[in-house]
Amino acid sequence: MRLGPRPATLGLLLLCTAAAGAGKAEELHYPQGEHRTDYDREALLGAQEEVDEYAKLSHEEQQKRLQSIIKKIDLDSDGFLTESELSSWIQMSFKHYAMQEAKQQFVEYDKNSDGTVTWDEYNIQMYDRVIDFDENTALDDAEEESFRQLHLKDKKRFEKANQDLGPGLSLEEFIAFEHPEEVDYMTEFVIQEALEEHDKNGDGFVSLEEFLGDYRRDPTANEDPEWILVEKDRFVNDYDKDNDGRLDPQELLSWVVPNNQGIAQEEALHLIDEMDLNGDKKLSEEEILENEDLFLASEATDYGRQLHDDYFYHDEL
Repeated sequence: MRLGPRPATLGLLLLCTAAAGAGKAEELHYPQGEHRTDYDREALLGAQEEVDEYAKLSHEEQQKRLQSIIKKIDLDSDGFLTESELSSWIQMSFKHYAMQEAKQQFVEYDKNSDGTVTWDEYNIQMYDRVIDFDENTALDDAEEESFRQLHLKDKKRFEKANQDLGPGLSLEEFIAFEHPEEVDYMTEFVIQEALEEHDKNGDGFVSLEEFLGDYRRDPTANEDPEWILVEKDRFVNDYDKDNDGRLDPQELLSWVVPNNQGIAQEEALHLIDEMDLNGDKKLSEEEILENEDLFLASEATDYGRQLHDDYFYHDEL
């Protein structure tokens, strides 16, 4: 199925790039419809050394760390994990690893190790050279012009993230640049960027036609393709909360910012459906340990990576 339209911010473009290979990944993850837990461990744990480290842990140490994680997910300490508790934990895990990745990138981008990342350093890390496009001069080559537009948007986001107007971005500002959806002062920028991209008639809203972008139905077709039907359904049922046929700035934000809440809730429901042995719609420690492989192959433990990250299993979290 073709992916629906997405705004052209760098972070979201990266999400789309990753999603473009989702069909192949799905085949590897669920061959003939059967779930492959070794795929989760091998492909989703991350670096090969993390996979090797996982294999070195004794079963007793794995269970000890997993039991510690279970206790932390159980916010009310009643001995059971509910959908809400699992969903909250998964969302926290998403944010933690996004922040950790940004911190690692910051060190790589800060070429002179002075505690800031300048625009030139960002360019050198990304493109091996400093790129400087004229904001007012379009390029003749369509591909080069597309890159120019993306690069200028990156520059605008970089400048917006630079709150103190210093020569470069501090770590906190760099996180705002890489993950504007996580930082309050970037919200208005994210909305305005999306409006510039999609609000073609300049009325401050995004209509269904603008939402679908350049799509035009094939005049010889009897109905829209499946991906368009899916996108129309999302527009009506997920984003257009007031049912006025258009997305206002706040509704637009729910579209352009990745909805980790929905992903987390879906995973929480999946885990309960698969592991709830007595049908009480929640998970006990016993049920989880009995289905340990499934739990470690889920986003609740970031595919087992949390067993090696003392941020999650350490007593002082």
